[in-house]
Amino acid sequence: MDIRIGVIHTTKEIEVEVADDSDRDKLMDDIDSTLGRQDGVLWLTDRRGRRVGVPAARVAYVEVGVASEDRRVGFGAP
Repeated sequence: MDIRIGVIHTTKEIEVEVADDSDRDKLMDDIDSTLGRQDGVLWLTDRRGRRVGVPAARVAYVEVGVASEDRRVGFGAP
């Protein structure tokens, strides 16, 4: 599952690919509770075990994508 985070005052995005078996609802709840606090840090762990932290006060948006098996590319895509 891909997560894309926009950071204020920059045009670049942070992209984190978490394990496909991650619970999407729990992840969304964790993101929501962290971003509700201005002094919080949004911590995510990618597929390789690396941790990425973004200060909640600097997050412009968070986009949670679908699991990789749900993605379709080419002529078979809807």
